[in-house]
Amino acid sequence: MNVEEEVERLKEEIKRLGIAQVDGSYKVTFGVLFNDDRCANIFEALVGTLRAAKKRKFLTYDGELLLQGVHDNVEIILKPPLVTTS
Repeated sequence: MNVEEEVERLKEEIKRLGIAQVDGSYKVTFGVLFNDDRCANIFEALVGTLRAAKKRKFLTYDGELLLQGVHDNVEIILKPPLVTTS
């Protein structure tokens, strides 16, 4: 699986585990993602996939490097999809 595929899978998992917000975004904590069995089986390097998604501006969270335990309560926000008008 390449980085783009992993980022797409991460977006799906955040939607599955997160809470939908009024603006179309989804919120989930790092601890919920990290401790989810399905995510553990999908992502060999969850933190690396999170950083790649953040770099591509699909999501946002405070800090650069998230660590289990220390950052379990950090909110990860999947940004709402861009709406294009034709």
